[in-house]
Amino acid sequence: MHFIPEALDHYSVKHTQEEPELLKKLTRETYQKVLQPRMLSGHYQGRLLSIISKLIKPKSILELGTYTGYSALCLAEGLQKDGVLHTIDINEELYDFQRKYFDLSPYKNQIHQHLGNALEIVPSLEGKFDIIFVDADKPNYPAYFNMLVEKLNPGGVILTDNVLWSGKVVENVKKDDISTQALLRYNKMVAEDPRLESILLPIRDGLSLSRLKDARP
Repeated sequence: MHFIPEALDHYSVKHTQEEPELLKKLTRETYQKVLQPRMLSGHYQGRLLSIISKLIKPKSILELGTYTGYSALCLAEGLQKDGVLHTIDINEELYDFQRKYFDLSPYKNQIHQHLGNALEIVPSLEGKFDIIFVDADKPNYPAYFNMLVEKLNPGGVILTDNVLWSGKVVENVKKDDISTQALLRYNKMVAEDPRLESILLPIRDGLSLSRLKDARP
């Protein structure tokens, strides 16, 4: 779904920095071998994730929803030299695919894969994070919310993908549409939480950016 005229969308992509060659290869192989390739963050959003990460210069990143590893590699571009990125996915069939591309990147020793339920894995991870990227199962977005805010360093950001859900968030929601209902709850939680300052960007399928306010004396 295009939230701006398609011609302007193409113009925006054309005037965005090219993605690294490794990510082009990852994209091609994803479309050749993996179901639902549109789940990729892709060139345009990937460059946005990269530049946000480079601006923040994180020492620690957490990602919920690895898929084939595209967004993890984009976020890793801004990591400090001794920084780490933890990425969680429940699909064990994609584990080796992800690892292949992580190992081909300069960040192979900084990216740590976790296989399983994020609600169980996140509390077991030590420390807090400078960036958290959420691109996982939509029905669990509200369940993730407080857990993730509590794992965020002051001044850190949560980036959440698919928050416009192809425009369904402003349509009449069907009773059995669990994903849209969950996203509506999540977006409300994000917008109203006094701990955060947030903005929802109509980029691709919607990307919200929420910053945890610094503690004041």
